[in-house]
Amino acid sequence: MFKVLKKDGRARRGVMETVHGTIQTPVFMNVGTCAAIKGGISTTDLKELKCQVELSNTYHLHIRPGDKLIHDLGGIHKFFNWDKPVLTDSGGFQVFSLAQLRKIKEEGVYFASHIDGKRIFMGPEESMQIQSNLASTIAMAFDECIENPAPYEYTKQSCDRTVRWLVRCKNEMARLNSLPETINKNQLLFGINQGSVYEDLRIEHMKQIAELDLDGYAIGGLAVGEATEDMYRIIDVVEPYMPEDKPRYLMGVGTPCNILEAVHRGVDFFDCVMPSRNARHGNLFTWHGKMNIMNEKYMRDSRPIDEGCSCPACRDYSRAYIRHLLKAKEALGMRLCVLHNLYFYNELMEKIREAMDGDYFESFYQKYRSILGERNPD
Repeated sequence: MFKVLKKDGRARRGVMETVHGTIQTPVFMNVGTCAAIKGGISTTDLKELKCQVELSNTYHLHIRPGDKLIHDLGGIHKFFNWDKPVLTDSGGFQVFSLAQLRKIKEEGVYFASHIDGKRIFMGPEESMQIQSNLASTIAMAFDECIENPAPYEYTKQSCDRTVRWLVRCKNEMARLNSLPETINKNQLLFGINQGSVYEDLRIEHMKQIAELDLDGYAIGGLAVGEATEDMYRIIDVVEPYMPEDKPRYLMGVGTPCNILEAVHRGVDFFDCVMPSRNARHGNLFTWHGKMNIMNEKYMRDSRPIDEGCSCPACRDYSRAYIRHLLKAKEALGMRLCVLHNLYFYNELMEKIREAMDGDYFESFYQKYRSILGERNPD
C-alpha cells in the first residue's frame, strides 16, 4: 500500500496506492471541511491546482447534510464529483473545539451541536460508522483532543483512553468493511499519536499504537498554540518510533516553512486551512515570500501575484485587478486568491518531491526554509 522510494536524511519520498488512486508523497491535502473548499473552489478546479487528496470532516458532514444521506447518494466521491483520494477527519477535534458543553466518558463524548444545540453522542464506533457512510479513502481514528499544554496526569489518562478507543475503531472498521452495503470496503484507518508536549508520553503512546499495525499514523495535538520549536521538538521525539513502512501525517500543519521543516524530519502527509483562509483576506504565498495584496503599493501593479507561478490567477490577472476585487468585496477576488494559494501549496510539494528525486532536497530545504517565511520584498 505504501512504499518509501528513497530517503534524503530523514526526509522520505514515497508512493501510496489506494482504491481511489495513487498518492505521491510528501503530499499536502486540500481542506474542504464541508465537502467544499471555501472561496468557491470546485473539484474541477482542484485537478487544475494539482491536488492529490481532498480532506473533509466527519463532524460537519454528520451534522449537515447527514452521512446517511451522502451514503444513499453513493458516497462522498459521487456527492461532490471527485475521483481521487479523500481523507476524512474523525470529528474528534471539532467535538472538543466547537462543543460548548461536552461530557467525556469511556464510551465516547456527549455534546451539543454548535449549529442547533441538538444533543449528540459520538464514540469510536459512531465515528467509524459515519466515515464508512461517507466512504472516504482514509478514515481517521476517533481520539481525544486536549488543550496544549494540559496537566501531565490528565494527558496520560487521555492517551490511555485514546489507545482503548483506537482498538475499538480498528475492530469496528473491520466489521464495517465486511458488510455488503458498505460502499468502500477498502477503507483505510490512520491512528493518531497524542501526548501534548510531554516527550515520554508521546513516545509511549506512539509505541502502543504502532503495535496495532494500522494503515498509517498521524501526529495530532500540535499547531494549536504551542511554540513552533515545541512542535519541531515533538516531531523529532516521535519520528524514530513511527513505523518506517507506513505513511506519517502531521495534522493541521501549517505554513510553507512548517511543512518544509516537517518533511526534513520525516513527515509524509499534511493538511491545513491556512492557504485558503489567508487567501480570503489577501494574504498570499509566493516563491519570494509572503505578501498582502491589499497593500497600497499594489494599486497600479500590472504584474501577476508571482511571475513564476502558472496558477489560473497568475496566468490571467494582475495584482492591481485582484486587489481591486478584494477592495470592492467582489467574490472573484477571493476565489482568485484561494486558487493561487492552493496551487502554491501543491506546487511546493511537487517541487519537494522533484528535489528528492533529483538528490538535491537538502539544498532546496536550506534555500527556502527562510525565504518562504519572510515578506516578499517585491
